[in-house]
Formats: sequence, structure tokens, C-alpha cells
Amino acid sequence: MKLFTDPRERSRFLRFAIVGAIGAVVDFSTFNLLNSGAGLEAPVAQALSFTAAVTSNFILNRNWTFPDSRSKPLATQAFQYLAINLIGLMIRTPVFVFTGRIYEGLLAQFENLPLSQETLAHNLALATAIGVVLFWNFFVNRYWTYNDVDRV
Repeated sequence: MKLFTDPRERSRFLRFAIVGAIGAVVDFSTFNLLNSGAGLEAPVAQALSFTAAVTSNFILNRNWTFPDSRSKPLATQAFQYLAINLIGLMIRTPVFVFTGRIYEGLLAQFENLPLSQETLAHNLALATAIGVVLFWNFFVNRYWTYNDVDRV
């Protein structure tokens, strides 16, 4: 696997992960604003926060992680990125719901947490779901959306 043997691929993955970390800040901030602040149900809030993060990540990945990927029109890359991320959302949402229930059960035994058990469980579930989808997003985007980048 080139990720382990090619320094340029490792650098791209590291940049992708940094962009993902920025996207996670966008994701968590938006999620908590919509869920706790606006009162939206958690699955809906995480889908909307996902949309905000995907938009941010596409712009950053296109301009920083894969700046040499320009043989495809912007609209084509945006469509490919969105399609991959929608599949990622289909992976992420069940992971979010399933792990959220597990975390709620685990946290039910604790008192005096800095956040409500529900809020903490939702944020842990969101972190888990983001981690799961990170690898899907990188590999599929690398070899479909940004496949015109020189791999030498």
C-alpha cells in the first residue's frame, strides 16, 4: 500500500487528516449549536453538521491536500467528493446512532459529569463515527476524486 511506502502519499494523508481535524471542529461546533442550542434531534443535527464539514473539507482538500489535482473540472470533483461523502454519511449515521446508545448506557452510571450524559454520549458517538469514516473518505477520494495527482 502506497500510504506506507511513499512519503508523498503519507504527506497527503497527513494533510487530509489535518483538514479532517479542521472539519471535525466545524462538525462538532455545528452539531452542538444545532442540537443543544437550537434543539434539533441529534441524528438531524449530525447530518447538517456533516454537510458544513464536507463543504469546508472539500475547499481545503482541493486547495491544500491535492493542489496538483486540476485536470478535472471543479464541478466534477465537487460531485465526486459529495458522492463519496454521502456514502460516508450512510456509514456514519448508523455508527453514530449505535455507538451513541452504547455511550449513553456506559455514561448512565456516572454522576457529576462536566456535560450532560446525553451531550457527552452524542459527542463521543460523533467522534467515533468521524474516525470510522476518515479512512473511507481518504482512500476513495484519493483514488477517484483526486486520481489525477502524480503518484510517482
